[in-house]
This record gives sequence, structure tokens and C-alpha cells, in this order.
Amino acid sequence: MPQAAQRVPGTSGNGPDVYDIRDLNFFYGKNQALSDTSLSIKENEITALIGPSGCGKSTFLRCLNRMNDLIPGTRHEGQVHFHGQDIYASNIDPVDVRRRIGMVFQKPNPFPKSIRDNLAFGMKVNGMKATDEAIERVLRRSALWDEVKDKLDQDAFALSGGQQQRLCIARAIAVEPDVILMDEPCSALDPISTLAIEELMRELRETYTIVIVTHNMQQAARVSDKTAFFTVAGMDQGDRYGVLVESGDTQQLFQAPEDERTSDYITGRFG
Repeated sequence: MPQAAQRVPGTSGNGPDVYDIRDLNFFYGKNQALSDTSLSIKENEITALIGPSGCGKSTFLRCLNRMNDLIPGTRHEGQVHFHGQDIYASNIDPVDVRRRIGMVFQKPNPFPKSIRDNLAFGMKVNGMKATDEAIERVLRRSALWDEVKDKLDQDAFALSGGQQQRLCIARAIAVEPDVILMDEPCSALDPISTLAIEELMRELRETYTIVIVTHNMQQAARVSDKTAFFTVAGMDQGDRYGVLVESGDTQQLFQAPEDERTSDYITGRFG
């Protein structure tokens, strides 16, 4: 995989494209999930993917780090360029892709290990030293250090749901990825925990590129720089697949969307 350009903190909106996705189609067996999707994602920005259930948001997200490869019978058409390299090229190792592009899932999923070992495991697998200083640094960056500094050897499942999710974010950034993908990371959390995750995302944007799937329109409006709206198409032909309707600056898309389907979804008239 090519190396990313050196990051410059605080450059949201001014950086180069991290992703350039062109004409992406994705299939689960014979069933098409995404059709002709093209989107660019810039460095040090938060991009929100919104749309009704079944529109392919999560499928698209998992295309960005080849997580869909783990599902038998899936295939793609088109290109997903990451720093100029097609991550689906035959010479690209998907394991390396997933190291460079971290993932945080909808439901907090810490390992059945101590807080310390949750972080140390991935670091050691990737040839990094899991020193006390490194673990403290990652926990501070995930806004969790002050809450767990005296509990590092305790079971991670003893943490609250919001703390577990921040630990999962810490685990993702512990291996120093370029990008963090988040699939509805707040959907199982209470409002206070959700606010903590949103504040953390804004802080992490200074260093990382973040792509988030969310059904929460207010959340997308609060945290993202860019928003991409997906919807369901093909039903009149007896099919059902996701299409990207439009994307752009979040403020513009929410206040003056170009497509009536986007307006209908944002205002609650459908979806």
C-alpha cells in the first residue's frame, strides 16, 4: 500500500483526496447492493453517509476497507482508490488495508480481555511496542484515560456502553491507521455517551479522516464536514439496490439539497 502524505493537523477541507471511488457496484451473490457509486473523500474531514435502511450505506462503508471480503460470495465492480492505489488490485493485501483503515462497529465489541490487553493485542500483532506510555497516549486521545487509568487490568466488559465504544475507538487508533470508519457508533448509546463520542470525533478529525454511517440527521449535521445521501432504487423492476443521490458540504446539502429525494428524506417526508 502507498504511504499517506504527512498529516497537517487542523487542515479540514484543504487536504487531498484520501479516497476516490469510481463506478462502484457491489453484489452479495446475484443480488446487487450498490449501483454505479462514485465519491471522493478528503483528508482530515468527517464524511457522513445517510439514507434509509437498505440503501447500501454500510455496504459502501465496508467496501472502503475490504471488510466485505469476509462474506462468501461477494464481489465488486469499479475502483476504490486509497491514496491513489486501487485497494482491490491483485497485488494488495486486504489485511494491510484493514490495518491502515480502522473500523468501529455499531455495537461496542471489546475483546474479552483487560482494558490494557484490548489495546496491546493489536499493537503487538502489528509489530508495535505496547508500552505503558503508548497505552496512556492512546487512551488520552480517545478521551478515556481519566476514567480508566486505575482500572487498566480490569475486564473491559465492566465499562459502561459509552466507555466500551471509546475503548473500541482507542483500539482502532492504537495501530495508527490513516482512516477510521464508523458504522452507526452511537446507535446503542444514551444521549450523554453519544455527545462524548461526537466530541471525540471532532478531535480525532485533526489527525484522521473519518467516515461515519448514521441514521441520525442531527448527528450528521453536527459532526460532519461532508454528507453523502444514499437511497433505494430498482424496486419498480423488482430489484432493490442502493444508489448515491448526491453529496457535498453538509451545510449546503441540509439547507439547499439539489435533489428532491434528498429534501424529502431530510425533512422526514420519506425514509
